[in-house]
Formats: sequence, C-alpha cells, structure tokens
Amino acid sequence: MSLSIGIVGLPNVGKSTLFNALTEKSVPAENFPFCTIDPSVGIVAVPDMRLGRLTEFSHSKKTIPAVVEFVDIAGLVQGASEGEGLGNQFLANIRETDAIAEVVRLFDDGNVTHVHGAVDPMRDIEVINLELVLADLQTVAKRLAGIAREVKRAGKEALKEQEILDRARQVLEAGMLLSEARKAGTIPEGDVATLRLYTLLTLKPILYVLNKKAGAYNFDEQDDERWHTLKLFLDEGHAPYVFVDANVERELRELATDDRAMFRQEYGVLDDGVNDLIVKGYETLGLMTFFTTGEDETRAWTIPIGSTAPEAGAAIHTDFRDKFIRAEVIAYEDLITAGSYANAREKGLLRTEGKEYIVQDGDVIEFRI
Repeated sequence: MSLSIGIVGLPNVGKSTLFNALTEKSVPAENFPFCTIDPSVGIVAVPDMRLGRLTEFSHSKKTIPAVVEFVDIAGLVQGASEGEGLGNQFLANIRETDAIAEVVRLFDDGNVTHVHGAVDPMRDIEVINLELVLADLQTVAKRLAGIAREVKRAGKEALKEQEILDRARQVLEAGMLLSEARKAGTIPEGDVATLRLYTLLTLKPILYVLNKKAGAYNFDEQDDERWHTLKLFLDEGHAPYVFVDANVERELRELATDDRAMFRQEYGVLDDGVNDLIVKGYETLGLMTFFTTGEDETRAWTIPIGSTAPEAGAAIHTDFRDKFIRAEVIAYEDLITAGSYANAREKGLLRTEGKEYIVQDGDVIEFRI
C-alpha cells in the first residue's frame, strides 16, 4: 500500500530542493518561479529502526521497508483557481494525491527571491489555502447546479447528496478548509465518504513543512512576530508541522554517511528534518506499520490505522483476508526482549488473534489460512 503526498507551496520556497533531499532524484530547483512544470514522483522508504532490529533477530536475507510516495508539484500562485500560473494543471496534480505537504518559507535571505517580495509565512499559507478553497468551491457549485434537476427525479438519495454538498459549500464560502471543518465537527463524519467522491482538495490532510536556512534569519530563532503569528495558527488548528532545512538536507545526501554527522554539527542542523517529514507524512496519511519476519525476509507492511487482522493480511495477499482463520501476533518490543519465538511463546507473549483483532503499530504477525 503506497499513498502519495503532494509537495505544494508558492514558487521558490524550497519545494524541489526538498524533493531532491527526499529522493536523491535530480529535479530542477533553480532560483526562479515555474522551474518545475511536470510533477516528479519519488518513492521514499519510511525510516524505522525496528526493521533493522528484526532483520538482525531473524538473520533475514532481505529487508523491505514501508514506503510513501512524494510528488513534487510546481508552485501555485494567487489566481491559480482561475488558471493563473498554469494553475489548472497544478491543481489537477494536487487532486491526484492523498495528502498535502505545504512548504512554507521560514527565513529571510536577500539572495533568495520571493514571489511576493517580502517573506510572510502566514500570508503564504493564506494564499495557497484560499486557492484550494476556491477550486473546491467551483467543484461543489458545479455539482450542486447539476443535482438540482436530479432531486426531482431521484428522490431521497439525491436530496441527501445535495444537503451534504450544501454544507460543504457553506464551509468553503466562509474561507475554511473542509479538513478543518471536519476536525471542528462542522462537517459530520457521515458526509466524508460522499465528499471524497469529488476528490476535493481541502478535504485532504495538510502537513506544514517549515523550511529554514542555516546561516539565514530564521523567524523562529529570532523571536520574530511572523513566527508567533504562524505558531498561533498551527496550535489553534492542531495542524501537524515539521521543521526542515531543505538545502542542508539536500547537501547531506551528496556526502558519504560518515561525513554527515560532522556536517550537521558544522551547520547546527542536528535533527534529520527529512526523516521527520517522512514519518510525519506517513502519520498524516493515517498509516501505520506491521511486520513479518523470517530467514528469507523481514518486511514492513503499510496499513490504515484501525485495520483488522484480515484487512492487514490483505496487504500481503487477498487470500489472507478472504481465507483468514487466525493470526499469531506479538508486539515488536516483546519479541526483541524475549530474544526468540520460543522464549516469547513460553512467556505467553505470542498470542492467537481472530478476525476482530485490531492490529497495533509494530505488531509482528504470522497469518494462518
């Protein structure tokens, strides 16, 4: 299971540089707007120390990580919903993704231009999010115009759809993202399945990627009012966010592994922002990991949070769902602590679970059919 995250933002805020750091795949990242025209796609391994430990535990010949797909999408500009700056094409590319990583520039540097001249993270977010809202408003309005005729013919089902779309329209006209309205309860959970049929942009979860620059004027480090305004927005909306230094992370990928720690010390960027982004993106998609392990292979499998054992089994093969009998389950920590399956079984740590079992992140599972 591989879901995609679209890297979105205004032109020249570090999207393609970040993509290069994520995937080590070269895409244009010159210092001018609209350098990226066609979206680039990279499949990225989800960092997980548990995978390596399990490989050692089982002496596996092969190790296969969970993955997430990142899509580098060219910069949006004000008016994109009306077709400005190749807006229709870019909005269509976002529509095909499952979540949005919205890159926000968090630094001042006279050598790096900004499409609006001055840098203001909160304004940048408002520009992007408003374009997403306006694009969705067009989609909803178009469907509402068409469904008005169907209500007379189709009756209750069409009327229910009309009511759901009308609630969405009111949210969008207020300038609010549907994802925010869902969190607030303004959009009932029962509406979501219907709204997803229209691949609405503002229904997608958003992860804010705060791009800093070593040696530049970083707002969070300088107690800048622009940072306080942004932080208030993120906290009040319970919005997920990560810090990255896209330029440093890209340069790190070009160094030998042994030299990276020294480079981080030199630039004062001690945390791996890219790893944080991948993990947080995975969580934003509502995903988690279970493992299978043995001499041939240790593998991380991706499933939606809340999956039952048969649903998790389907990630491996549909037979594990359709012919499911039981699953032998042990938590990763319990298996590693026990030191062997035999010890785990003796201590009662290895459990037999049925169809109703809700898989937990880090479960090591063997399916029986």
